[in-house]
Amino acid sequence: MTSAAPSTSLRLFSAGTIALAVLTVLILPLGWGTKLFLLTVGVFCAVFIAVDAGGRGKIFAALITGALALYLALTVQRGLIFIEHAGTVGLVLGLALIVLPILGVWSIVREITFGARTQKLGEELARAGELPEDHLPRSASGRIDRAAADEQFTQYAGAVENDGSSWKNWFKLSLAYDASGDRKRARKSMRTAIDLYRGKTPQNLTV
Repeated sequence: MTSAAPSTSLRLFSAGTIALAVLTVLILPLGWGTKLFLLTVGVFCAVFIAVDAGGRGKIFAALITGALALYLALTVQRGLIFIEHAGTVGLVLGLALIVLPILGVWSIVREITFGARTQKLGEELARAGELPEDHLPRSASGRIDRAAADEQFTQYAGAVENDGSSWKNWFKLSLAYDASGDRKRARKSMRTAIDLYRGKTPQNLTV
């Protein structure tokens, strides 16, 4: 079994960022040349979301990060222009345009770091021959059989209850949550696995 949580969350994050970018472009008092440029960046990002669906995740991550960085840099530039040449309203809008990229960069770095650390843990499990393989039955449409996923989850949850200090157990539990469709708990479990691997002790080590 492989972890779908990082790639899925990255696609969702990117789609949300693109939607935010398009909305920002439409409401800002920018020239049509600038708007067209920003919308082109959005299209560029959307294309590489489709590229990621083909399994080329690293290429996708690099290109999407470059495109978003370009968008965020241009947003900061516009913010500085508003602050320098506009009145009170322009000052507020300019500050908002500067804060947005800061939050965007933080989100990008956080997401990519999470994905890289998850991949590192998965590779270590694979080298040790302990990475679970995905043998869950699926329907004709590719949907995982829920009963089988729940049965697998019970197995991994029991392992965590027996030894909650093992990052390997939390990693496998994250995969089980993901297979069951619980993305939120899958990410939380994966973060616990990452913290334990890095020598940190999370406050809550129960399922």
